[in-house]
Amino acid sequence: MTYARYTALALQTACDAINTCSDAVQARALMLQSWARIDAQIAASKAFIGNDVKLVVLPEYFLTGFPMGESIAAWREKACLRMDDAIYDAIGKTAQRLDVHIAGNSYELDPHFPELYFQCSFLINSQGELVLRYRRLVSMYAPTPHDVWQRYLDVYGLEKVFAVADTDIGRVAAIASEEILYPEIARSLAFHGAEILLHSTSEAGSPTAMPKAVAKAARAYENMAYVVSANSAGIRGTAIPAQSTDGMSTIFDYKANKLCEAGYGESMVAHATIDLDALRAWRARPGMGNILSRQRTELFAQMYQLHPIYPVDSMSAAPENLSRAHFAAQQAIAIARLRERSK
Repeated sequence: MTYARYTALALQTACDAINTCSDAVQARALMLQSWARIDAQIAASKAFIGNDVKLVVLPEYFLTGFPMGESIAAWREKACLRMDDAIYDAIGKTAQRLDVHIAGNSYELDPHFPELYFQCSFLINSQGELVLRYRRLVSMYAPTPHDVWQRYLDVYGLEKVFAVADTDIGRVAAIASEEILYPEIARSLAFHGAEILLHSTSEAGSPTAMPKAVAKAARAYENMAYVVSANSAGIRGTAIPAQSTDGMSTIFDYKANKLCEAGYGESMVAHATIDLDALRAWRARPGMGNILSRQRTELFAQMYQLHPIYPVDSMSAAPENLSRAHFAAQQAIAIARLRERSK
């Protein structure tokens, strides 16, 4: 069954960080405990909002938190899921039982790149199948496909890099956290047909218009797409004040109208109607507002090719010896390139 009109929920839930767990076994137990809590929250939220809830988006790294000083090898061991992990199966069972699509974000291992891990945004459909896997492309302190670019393309191809899933709730794609600040990512997904951008994030929630809040509206408008953005309701279990990343989960429509917004703390307030027929009619309508149809891509393609910034394929050689210092070194190269061009 396909749904042209349904309710999406950006579930604002707390994250119990695994950083202080002594080993992978303890970390795994905490992840499973977190999923049991979130399973109950999804069920209760759908019961309260209504049976037309067909999409639930969860925050960034909702099962683990983020690395805080752990080496790449240590984080692989403690925090990362396998591509066929039983936790994905558990999420799939929830999706089947509650007849919802569930989107989230995890750290994930890939047998093709055994020395690394990737940050993965995923969608599991209401049949319990993982139908969308998107690996974060821009990250300050985590490996990305761009860091092993040629080998990644050889394995997966460009379509899997900018993945879009054709589902019974529309054509869906994902953007991870601060990637909402990079218009090229959302635009590439829109060029591949994305109608709904799933944004799992963990960001500062503030009454002030923060950069990501501005970017969400911009990405929705310029790509004529819904943006469903779920923020964490705080990260517990680290020395960072827990509510530093809390609040303002929101949904924007294809005209950048803010349809809903949560306050602070765990919340199901950020839910709204997704109307695919209205979106598709707007995309088919001639006029100044049809931004996608007015894009002249040839104007910019050569400029990107002529001006590389961040080094590509920087992890292809000796990835087993990588340390966190690698990321700062690559950014220094990028800054030097930009400074050279500004002279």
